Amino acid sequence: MLTIASRLDVMNRLGRAMADPTRSKILMSLLDGPSHPAVLSRELGLTRSNVSNHLTCLRDCGIVVAEPEGRQTRY
Repeated sequence: MLTIASRLDVMNRLGRAMADPTRSKILMSLLDGPSHPAVLSRELGLTRSNVSNHLTCLRDCGIVVAEPEGRQTRY
């Protein structure tokens, strides 16, 4: 069972993740279906490293799931 402090930590991380406009755009794109960071970066006009960093944040917060596909990762 989570303590109040750990619940607050989870809520704070989730709030921070959802508050960023770029992460919101990434999530909106992923609503259409799974995608790879390179595809998302082209669609959103962002660098691949920027998209990867945002996806890492979203994954660490439990908002998206990463599925390895060979040398690539699908979210």
